[in-house]
Amino acid sequence: MVRSMTGFGQASRSFEGYAVQIDIKSVNHRYCEVQVRMPREWLKYEDLLKRMVQQEIKRGRVDVFVTVERQADAVGTMELNWPLAESYRLAAEQLRERLGAEGAMTVQDYLQIPELITFRKAAQAEEEVIEREWTACITDAVSQLLLMRESEGSHLGEDTRQRVKTLEALLEQAKRLSPQAVQDYAEKLRSRIQELLQQPVMDEVRLATEVAVFADRANVEEEITRLQSHFQQCRQLLSSPEPVGRKLDFLVQEMNREVNTIGSKANHAGLTALVVEMKAELEKMREQIQNIE
Repeated sequence: MVRSMTGFGQASRSFEGYAVQIDIKSVNHRYCEVQVRMPREWLKYEDLLKRMVQQEIKRGRVDVFVTVERQADAVGTMELNWPLAESYRLAAEQLRERLGAEGAMTVQDYLQIPELITFRKAAQAEEEVIEREWTACITDAVSQLLLMRESEGSHLGEDTRQRVKTLEALLEQAKRLSPQAVQDYAEKLRSRIQELLQQPVMDEVRLATEVAVFADRANVEEEITRLQSHFQQCRQLLSSPEPVGRKLDFLVQEMNREVNTIGSKANHAGLTALVVEMKAELEKMREQIQNIE
């Protein structure tokens, strides 16, 4: 299955008092490069995240953004020691009655009482639970990324197949035109010799030899055969379940080399025009293949 190297995935999960969101985006890159941005206290999971991404992504620059929020009920709770506060209140009233002191205890006075307020921390989340949920969140985000890469890749694959068909049609025209190029060369050579010698009769054997030399030099059957083989290999790669971007890129270079050879051998306007069209089509194909994983 053809995959693009561009895509986006997102997943979120709440567990053990945490709300986690993972955003993943990928763009073209020669190799697989994973960059992670996440809170410092969660860096111990960075290697796990990278490994999971690299198991699924073989090429492309992947940027992962992790945000973690602590839910309100997970921060902890404050508890008041009401019996202690009540004891202080009664003691203050007794002091006021016995000693004739004025005033009542204020809230600020109560807050100064040692151990009146205690802070109870939220229960620590189990490491096993966190890692399981964390792994599930990463899996969801990567799955979303792969879906987009596969959707984009299917369009790239179909576009490449159509361009191969176009190239095959142009190559078939070049194949039919190749013998005509030799005949046209023979006629031009005959006319030129007659013009130079200003004689209606010429050495036909010498002419035939020159035409044979040109025909051998201009023979493009090998290049046509190799191109046909390359087209077949391209179709096979597009049906492969493995990442094929690099192989396709190399194959297009080989196609371009064969087309250039045909162009250098062809001393014919029609063949030259076909070569120009094929090179333009190959360039478009190369641009698309640069996006394939």
